[in-house]
Amino acid sequence: MNDHQQVDTYVITGGGGYFGFRLACTIRKKTLKILLFDVRPPSQPLPAGVEFLQGDVRVYTQVANALQGADCVFHVASYGMSGREQLNQKLTEEVNVQGTENVIKACVSLGVPRLVYTSTFNVVFGGQVIRGGDETLPYLPLHLHPDHYSRTKSIAERRVLEANGVPLAGGRGVLRTCALRPAGIYGSGEQRHFPRLVGYIERGLFWFVYGEQDCLVEFVHVNNLAQAHVLAATALTEAGGHRAAGQAYFISDGRPVNSLEFFWPLVEGLGHSFPRLRLPLSLVYFFAFLTEMVHRVVGRVYDFQPLLTRAEVYKTGVTHYFSTTKARVELGYEPREYNLDEVVEWFRVRGHGRQHTASPAKRLAMSVLLLAACGALALSFLPLVC
Repeated sequence: MNDHQQVDTYVITGGGGYFGFRLACTIRKKTLKILLFDVRPPSQPLPAGVEFLQGDVRVYTQVANALQGADCVFHVASYGMSGREQLNQKLTEEVNVQGTENVIKACVSLGVPRLVYTSTFNVVFGGQVIRGGDETLPYLPLHLHPDHYSRTKSIAERRVLEANGVPLAGGRGVLRTCALRPAGIYGSGEQRHFPRLVGYIERGLFWFVYGEQDCLVEFVHVNNLAQAHVLAATALTEAGGHRAAGQAYFISDGRPVNSLEFFWPLVEGLGHSFPRLRLPLSLVYFFAFLTEMVHRVVGRVYDFQPLLTRAEVYKTGVTHYFSTTKARVELGYEPREYNLDEVVEWFRVRGHGRQHTASPAKRLAMSVLLLAACGALALSFLPLVC
């Protein structure tokens, strides 16, 4: 490198998490300074050219400290995506909304010219069937979201896109922003969804499926999502024609698939049998609703992990997939094809794959809960007797 070569600085909020860290490993080949900003450090050693700064997006002074001298910010940090996290309204709102407002404010105050926001499919989805939807779809009304994560991500995305074109402090141009809406993320080492699913499998709790057999949903491999972020950051520059400025893009592998078919290789690959019992979607949704109500009552004393939340039932049991045409045309996005082989191998190397069964007590408890849900659902259809 000669002395006159420009050194770009990228900041990744949520950089200690699975996707944030993988994004850093991708862009470190294209830049010389990368700062990961998160409340917790990555579980893996930092690669060359990557630094870590501990901090909280909810605290503006810490955000401003992290963004000093940044040329581009990837705002990945979020909370409440799955499981019991979805039931923590206060923390979800603080991280997703307040944290995003802090990032936008710091970008404007410090003259950071580019902001790429990691959003979600869920800003337009709340349980309705969507086939091949595109970015012209309206936001789902906030009161229709079944979970705090989706609702707050919708609020945050709108604030990010509304900030596009806002003048930067000191007359240093304007802020350019865009939002990427990924499907469910997968890949080896994913720490949120797959370990939970494998835990259910190994404890014998994965003994039923639900929804229609022709239900189609989408996923995105972590490498494809990282590629999309790199392309989006480039498309916010002058050299990229600012073509992504103020825009949102759906990002997936571009291959709608039945969720059961998608997870089948993981279950079978770890030596377990795929369940044959199929329950009605409405029953499982009602069971999830009851579980959330129980958690609301006892959660402060016993913060148990729900088997499923209502949002998770919709995400895996209701058809919804989106076109990636806009991302392909405007960003040059070309997703590679992946499968779950690497995921299966990752779990095998870590000692998973042995046959496990739930204790009779656990299976009995699950059966009682489902029977109670069946009874409550059946009673809900009976006419009221005066």
